[in-house]
Amino acid sequence: MQTQIQEYIPQLAIAKVLKLLEHDNLVIKIKKERKTRHGDYRPLPNGKHQITVNSNLNKYRFLITLIHEIAHFEAYKTYGRLIKPHGMEWRRTFQHLMLPFINPEVFPNNLLPLLANHFKNPKASSDTDVNLALALKQFDKPNNKTYIFEVPFGSLFKLYNGKIFKQGKKRVKRFECLEIKTGKLYLFNPNVEVEILKDE
Repeated sequence: MQTQIQEYIPQLAIAKVLKLLEHDNLVIKIKKERKTRHGDYRPLPNGKHQITVNSNLNKYRFLITLIHEIAHFEAYKTYGRLIKPHGMEWRRTFQHLMLPFINPEVFPNNLLPLLANHFKNPKASSDTDVNLALALKQFDKPNNKTYIFEVPFGSLFKLYNGKIFKQGKKRVKRFECLEIKTGKLYLFNPNVEVEILKDE
């Protein structure tokens, strides 16, 4: 399975990634798209460790996600199971593992400053880093989705789960959106992908 991931990551990252995966008890699985996560890591009852990554990610996001999950595995091995999932131990491990990949051989030049900034203090999800997330999305396959920040004020839009919202005003970074069915107000990051509903 480790060799199967080669088609999902940048060519010049393959050798380094395969080196990181040289563990007998580490299993990598490539999954269909999951809307709520790009990948995950978990220790299995049989003593093995499993990492899953979504197959629909572009090669740069796939690489970041894979290293993110390998960092969980390495942090678990080094510090034990009582650490916080995205605590200091994981962040340090992620930074250390990711550093050799942040160069122009692996990533396009326009991503490098954004990656360098992100990895000063990596978050639980790269999606919360709006600038990096938007820059990564330019490498995705085209779809008919719109970003929240592109939705006109007062327009209706639909999320992947079918819930319908009305676009509200922008706060400092996020947008206020009213869920039509419940009347509840939610805050959305500008890089969330939605489908604008046309007026009948």
